[in-house]
Amino acid sequence: MSPKANWNYPTAVKFGAGRIKELAEHCRALGMRRPLLVTDAGLAQTPMAQQVLRDLDDAGLGAALFSDIRPNPVGANLEAGVAAYRSGGHDGVVAFGGGSGVDMGKLIAFMSGQTRPVWDFEDVGDWWTRADPAGIAPIIAVPTTAGTGSEVGRAGVITEEATHTKRIIFHPKIMPSIVICDPELSVGMPPKITAGTGMDALSHCLEAYCAPGFHPLADGVAVEGMRLIASALPRVMAVPTDIDARSDMLAAAAMGATAFQKGLGGMHALAHPIGALFDTHHGMTNATLMPYVLAYNRSAIESRLTRLAAYLGLPEPGFESFQGFVLALRSRVGVPHTLAELGVDATRSEEIIAMAVQDPSAGGNPLPFTAEAARSILGKAFSGQVGG
Repeated sequence: MSPKANWNYPTAVKFGAGRIKELAEHCRALGMRRPLLVTDAGLAQTPMAQQVLRDLDDAGLGAALFSDIRPNPVGANLEAGVAAYRSGGHDGVVAFGGGSGVDMGKLIAFMSGQTRPVWDFEDVGDWWTRADPAGIAPIIAVPTTAGTGSEVGRAGVITEEATHTKRIIFHPKIMPSIVICDPELSVGMPPKITAGTGMDALSHCLEAYCAPGFHPLADGVAVEGMRLIASALPRVMAVPTDIDARSDMLAAAAMGATAFQKGLGGMHALAHPIGALFDTHHGMTNATLMPYVLAYNRSAIESRLTRLAAYLGLPEPGFESFQGFVLALRSRVGVPHTLAELGVDATRSEEIIAMAVQDPSAGGNPLPFTAEAARSILGKAFSGQVGG
């Protein structure tokens, strides 16, 4: 019998070097006259962000800046952003930056016209239908990192401070209407951020590809995304100004987020609570966990990884050759080999496990993601024992 599935694919993407200069034109196309530029505190004062504000001002648009955003954004950041949006009389959002800036920009636009708390719209069942779609402001996303792919996603991640839990807020209309992918904007990323975000894109493609379910469109996008990353990430680490490599990474990041509508898995189920509890970089956390989760899932994914290894041109294609590729890439770009090296406290493992098995990503793991599974993976990730 033919399988039944629901597929969604992204939005209008304006891809290429220098295309940030089109921003004002796209704002007007969406009816924005007073856009709020949302970005993180680190990016706000950079010449790049200031130039974007000047360009919007020169085009006669009444833009303002909001940047009170932590690297792992929390509810208070969102409340402040919505207040700034409303008090400034804004009519749309330009979500600018890495995952935190883009996610927060999307959520500010989403919440600008809602009356219920943001937690009422968590990605659980049909909770998204509680939202008033007329209260969602138009969104343009401009990524400056090549990692989360949030620019083509229908959700935003935010930490609930009271419980130290990362919540995924979902609504179809959180998808930005227009995305500007300009690889020149990512050239100034520090090497550590380039590595962490690049490995995040790999984790999205890889977990989506390994997730159970029938979604050959996502599988194809994920496989090609991984091929781009395997080639481009080492190049961009070696030569940060390599625009061709930056372009490939930016494309692969969007591909990862396009693919992971199929599902994620144990990497993300563990990385979300670890990030919430220890404020670790999300991409680096996924990358640290990657070989341990692959080893745990081996029996369910070996045939898939054999095909993937062949596509990537690895010698003697199989699980071992792909795991070797992952370990070599992690080492090359500076990913910590153990969670302890990442700054995670092993004495809080049971707390992490309790949160991980409840994480929405857990359901996409190729094998059942039980407390025993999480405990086994964490134990190996603290000891550094990949095999066995």
